Amino acid sequence: MTQAKLFDFKDNATLGQEAHALARRLWPINRSLTGAGVVETLKILRETLPDLKLHTIASGTEAFDWVVPQEWQVNSAYLVLPDGTRICDFEQNNLHLVGYSQAMKATLSFEDLQPHLHSLPDQPDAIPYVTSYYGENWGFCLTQNQRDALPNGDYQVVIDTEHFDGVLTYADLVIEGDTADEILLSTYICHPSMANNELSGPVLAHALAQIVNAQTRRKYTYRFVFVPETIGSLIYLSRNLDHLRTQTKAGFVLTCVG
Repeated sequence: MTQAKLFDFKDNATLGQEAHALARRLWPINRSLTGAGVVETLKILRETLPDLKLHTIASGTEAFDWVVPQEWQVNSAYLVLPDGTRICDFEQNNLHLVGYSQAMKATLSFEDLQPHLHSLPDQPDAIPYVTSYYGENWGFCLTQNQRDALPNGDYQVVIDTEHFDGVLTYADLVIEGDTADEILLSTYICHPSMANNELSGPVLAHALAQIVNAQTRRKYTYRFVFVPETIGSLIYLSRNLDHLRTQTKAGFVLTCVG
């Protein structure tokens, strides 16, 4: 007796190729808790998940004992070496700028610059990911090899960023089944150009949503949630807690699944 396929959608190779292509497309987008990068990412996911609903929450809105932060926008950011060479250019790699960095334009000595530099001694070729979401700060990230080669002298710091009252954007998709009992799958969409600790979650959620949506019959209702981590989850819970408490039968957080 031949066993029936779990779903008649796409073969694994095709699905994997499309997932990888989606990750490559999303890779260069600068994502954070708020801002245009998150919106662009969600709109790309909605191209093939047309029922994905985007929601906006105004800065200053309370979610339990947390508050939605101001929106953050990066125009440009870089360091200039004593010889005039530009390094840590945000346009070259968005990991170079500490997330939510305050605007700064100054000339600093090598010694005064050090507290604002971040590197990984045990991974000398990697640019770390550092944020300052809820504190007023600024900084740059670079490889340890780059840092070790920095000369003494004066450095020009150029960070052109904006913080303003705007919105935080998140999205959800509910695919109805034969029962109102729900399976919840959540992932975050707030990290910039990283593969495992960012894009693997949204890309897998996107693929699973396509697979579930292709089923002609579903016992459970499936709820897919795409939120900025922590604050986004708290916002979602603060608005859907009673429903989730009564209807959710299983929940999964998709993170670092690459």
